[in-house]
Amino acid sequence: MRPRRWLQGAVRGYQRVLSPLLGPRCRYLPTCSEYAYEAWGQHGVLAGSWLAVRRLVRCHPFHEGGYDPVPRKAG
Repeated sequence: MRPRRWLQGAVRGYQRVLSPLLGPRCRYLPTCSEYAYEAWGQHGVLAGSWLAVRRLVRCHPFHEGGYDPVPRKAG
């Protein structure tokens, strides 16, 4: 199985199983898990992971959040 597919499957599992139990916590749209899923799909594992980590670091109660889509791939 390709790493990207595995990571995206793990995110979908989190969204279906854990996220409903935890309730809404993300300050952004799309949610951080959806952002990571999209980032891996558009940018691959390395660049997508970097984007996802940067997003997760910003997702805290002292940040206003808001609409923050995955940036388009250059080129």
